[in-house]
Amino acid sequence: MVSMKWKWSIVIFNLVMLAFVSCSKEGETESPLPNDPKEGVILLPLVIHVVHNGHEIGEETNLSIEQIERQIEILNEDFRRKEGTKGFNDHPDGGDAMIEFVLAKRTPEGLPTNGINRIDTTKIAEPLLGHSFNDYAKIGYWDPTQYINVWIAPLPESFECILSGQATGPETDLPGTEFLSLPGPGDAEGIIVNWKSFGESDTNCHTKYGRTLTHEMGHYLGLLHTWGASDCENNDYCDDTPAVDKPVFGSQPFLGCKGETVMMGNYMNWSHDEVMNIFTKDQIARMHYVLENHEGRKALQSSPALD
Repeated sequence: MVSMKWKWSIVIFNLVMLAFVSCSKEGETESPLPNDPKEGVILLPLVIHVVHNGHEIGEETNLSIEQIERQIEILNEDFRRKEGTKGFNDHPDGGDAMIEFVLAKRTPEGLPTNGINRIDTTKIAEPLLGHSFNDYAKIGYWDPTQYINVWIAPLPESFECILSGQATGPETDLPGTEFLSLPGPGDAEGIIVNWKSFGESDTNCHTKYGRTLTHEMGHYLGLLHTWGASDCENNDYCDDTPAVDKPVFGSQPFLGCKGETVMMGNYMNWSHDEVMNIFTKDQIARMHYVLENHEGRKALQSSPALD
């Protein structure tokens, strides 16, 4: 997975005054009220901007409805730890995040939609010059307080095993927030996923089972890579992820900072999709803190796009 590979800054910070909101087994964070009280689940709306180069639906970068819908299923299987799916685990530190994602049902103008916004780059006045959040926002961007903007990027096939995705993070008072890719004033926010890594695909790379979006959504909701800033003492600020001070790739376990086996299956590694299957309880608590305390992320829960 590639999120902070594209935009990464290292900042030294003071943890002392922020400790009370960190992921910790000793102190729990308050979760927001569910917007589906019957189920106790937080629902968040997505708009999928399919950026393509004039192809028919289902061809090349203009992905089919079925592949997009399957990707959302995978996202929910992972966040809900659903039994009988690749997103299930029975690890004692694993949990059901009680967060689900739905394709938007209304456009910003209030019109019905299936949550998929197809953008033909051959028919837009201003060409797509780059692959940054601001570049994509120029051709398709819905209010980020009402929608999670996800762009499917038409990157060349030569990038399929190199760049899989990136996400902007939320600015909060949680420790380590500065290690996320935080948008500046006026910058767009959202998630970009290489079309070769979106949903289940026949790519020969390690991203073939749709876990790129799960990983990037973790960043969007405030999670760091498990190695954080490559510091054994203060890595991802979640006590139930074994400390590690270097990026975690592949599928073979190894020993981390304290001689503990690294949690290869954690969604916030760059592990192979086939072994990913866990958000820990502390990671879930951190995401819930963001959903309660970040103005934009909290607003998503009452978006008219959910109606």
